[in-house]
Amino acid sequence: MMLENEAIAKKWFEAFNSHNLDDLLYLYDEAATHFSPKLKIRKPETNGLIKGKSELRIWWKDAFDRLPTLYYKVTSLTSNNNRVFMEYVRQVEGEENMLVAEVLEIEAGKIVFSRVYHG
Repeated sequence: MMLENEAIAKKWFEAFNSHNLDDLLYLYDEAATHFSPKLKIRKPETNGLIKGKSELRIWWKDAFDRLPTLYYKVTSLTSNNNRVFMEYVRQVEGEENMLVAEVLEIEAGKIVFSRVYHG
């Protein structure tokens, strides 16, 4: 199971870094929940929390459209049977690099919850 969750995380980075929304969303459960400090800033009405694939699609499409050079450089992946802890560097041309940690909670091979932490 551990390898399976790490494989999901690797697919997540591949999809994210190629800005492939469909491949990224495929990894998520229909009712998945996502929390991010960036959401809190850009969409204060969400209080940082969105739910469901359609909300995720809107959020990431906006990010990919606004930040065509957005790239996450993986520094560490730690997984157990139901979650993956990912550490990466957020890189955007013209912006300072940002250290980020994110936890993916996985059930039945799909991401059900993700939470982002900024360094």
